[in-house]
Amino acid sequence: MMKQLVDKTGRDSRAENTGTSEAVLPGDLMTNRQRAQLVLVLGALIAIGPLTIDMYLPALPAITAGLQTTETAVQLTLTGTLVGLALGQLLVGPLSDVVGRRLPLLAGLAAHIVASVLCVFAPNIAVLGALRVLQGLGVAAATVVATAVVRDLFSGASFARIFSRLMLVMGLAPILAPTLGSGLLRWTEWRGVFAALAVLGALLIVVAALQLPETLAVARRRHGGVAATLRDYRGLLNDRAFVGLVLVAGLAMAALFAYVSGSSFVLQDQYGLDEQQFGLAFGAGAVGLIGGTQFNVRLLRRYTPQQILVSALIAGTAAGLLLVVFAATGFGGLGTLLASLWLVLAAAGLALPNAPALAMSRHSEAAGTAAALLGAVQFGVGALSAPLAGLFGTGSVPMAIVIAGGMAAALAVMVLVVPRATLGAVDPDLAVAVH
Repeated sequence: MMKQLVDKTGRDSRAENTGTSEAVLPGDLMTNRQRAQLVLVLGALIAIGPLTIDMYLPALPAITAGLQTTETAVQLTLTGTLVGLALGQLLVGPLSDVVGRRLPLLAGLAAHIVASVLCVFAPNIAVLGALRVLQGLGVAAATVVATAVVRDLFSGASFARIFSRLMLVMGLAPILAPTLGSGLLRWTEWRGVFAALAVLGALLIVVAALQLPETLAVARRRHGGVAATLRDYRGLLNDRAFVGLVLVAGLAMAALFAYVSGSSFVLQDQYGLDEQQFGLAFGAGAVGLIGGTQFNVRLLRRYTPQQILVSALIAGTAAGLLLVVFAATGFGGLGTLLASLWLVLAAAGLALPNAPALAMSRHSEAAGTAAALLGAVQFGVGALSAPLAGLFGTGSVPMAIVIAGGMAAALAVMVLVVPRATLGAVDPDLAVAVH
């Protein structure tokens, strides 16, 4: 039934192409059950990214000892994954606008499976780091295609609502990943984590092949080869509001990844938590992130995405500054540190669905390319934040400074770079409250 809806509306004129706001999008014709099914499938696909990033976090100290390397070198394997995610999306996004969504998705998942298997046999940290880049390239396809599929089917505030639901599904990955990794480490070494990721990739490629229809009709695919792709990127980069919103999303993601990369060392080495306790503490932070995304759905009934985004960035910056104070002074111990982290993650949960929704609503004619640039900046900036936190040590203060800096920089970009006047014209759905 979902495929029939996509095929039917894929031949219709869309709102952005006709200059009206009445054209029917495929998502408008879906029942609640069909939307729930779509969210589950796309959420599972997006979740492979956080699982690939987070599942081995409890094993970072074990990898450091097992491969006889340094903590900074091990953190760079996380950076490698984020670099692969960023570069892969720049390639896969335009490709998915040309050949459709399914083929790049299935090819990327296959690459992830191969890389995960090879990680099991990595002899040293250099090889492991290179394979983590390949893993990132593979899961990039799932990340960018899932976002583009949502834009194929939905627009404006509907996009923000569906994306918030997607973040609920993929938010389970950060909660479960360290716990799953910790459980695996109780009966196997760190290499077993990568074997599990290979199995997960195999399951997801079956789900994608059987459950996800092609959402980009042939008539709407891009033509012109490399020259057209470069024109698309140039058009996106010339849109000041789009670039600003992408940077906002990237800087908010940088705060998130500074927490992801530094929390294992801070909570286990500095505060003495074991692998299982770390998994629980990390999961509590993910609850804050998920809570923010789901509260966002309710807020969208009364406020516009841009209003929520600005408020979230202000709250996240304030919580980040509190985090720096608690980390530097030690006031309240682990409790206040975790509480302020939770507030930052909750604010990020409000910001992350709305910045992409505002950005993507500006360029439906090249949704794959726009999603690629958005994802590349998010994970690229995240890749820089991960080693930046470790460059000045693995304690709580460097991590807190990078987290607070990311949220403060996102707020500054939103206020100084994104023109408020252009946001009101992004999409009719974004200018009104959603009832």
